[in-house]
Amino acid sequence: MSDNIHKSHNISRLMYHFVFPAKYRRVVIDEEVDRIIKETCIEISKRYPIYFLEIGSDKDHVHF
Repeated sequence: MSDNIHKSHNISRLMYHFVFPAKYRRVVIDEEVDRIIKETCIEISKRYPIYFLEIGSDKDHVHF
């Protein structure tokens, strides 16, 4: 199966960039929370056809 979406007149690849800030931009993401978020994303990608190209975090937000 290809990563591309094949239609009658085009071929495309659907990609998203999500940013999830913490409420009121509070500093809540430490190394332990970052590790748990990454492990959860890996488990999600094993179960569903969702692929995370990058998972990044700062102290008050997460990027997918």
